[in-house]
Order: sequence, then structure tokens, then C-alpha cells
Amino acid sequence: MKRTSGERRAKLANDIRRQLGTEATKRFLRTLPAFRLQKEMPKRLTDLLERLEGAEAEAGKSGGERRH
Repeated sequence: MKRTSGERRAKLANDIRRQLGTEATKRFLRTLPAFRLQKEMPKRLTDLLERLEGAEAEAGKSGGERRH
């Protein structure tokens, strides 16, 4: 019985998902700088989040939401 293209893609996706979830892969990825967790949030991101919170607070005070 021939498999359809959709079945092959689904099987491939499942295989990739399974392999990425193995402990060996997780351990390997943790050694790479791009996948290493940072203990602290970068200052730039913290500043942006604070600005966002301020803008949300101001929008809440005015009682309305802006629509684009």
C-alpha cells in the first residue's frame, strides 16, 4: 500500500518531534550557546517590558482601548 504525501509528512514530523524530545538531544542542545538559558533578562528587554506596562496602565486609566 502506497503512502500519501500527507502520511509521509506526518510520519516525518512525528519522528523529528520524538528525536528532539530525547534526553540526549536536550543535553546536547544545552551545550550550545544559542540554547543556553540565561539567568537574568537582558536590560533592553526589561526596559521594553516596563514601557509596555506603563502604556497599558495609561490605557487602563483612560478607560478605552485603542483600535488600529
